[in-house]
Amino acid sequence: MTEDNRPPRTFKGLLRWATTPPQAWGVYLLAIILVWLVSFYAGTLKPKKTPDASSPAVTAPKG
Repeated sequence: MTEDNRPPRTFKGLLRWATTPPQAWGVYLLAIILVWLVSFYAGTLKPKKTPDASSPAVTAPKG
């Protein structure tokens, strides 16, 4: 067996790896897809109905 003397992976190393040209395109596309999915999911949610939040009845102005 060979000994692995490399330091443990850090967030800085991962960031450096993710910003190099070939991986950067994949990370960018993944981020765009993730943002689209989250916004799509948020758009499909229905607002909660609360009894006191109902709008008042609309009446014609008297005049």
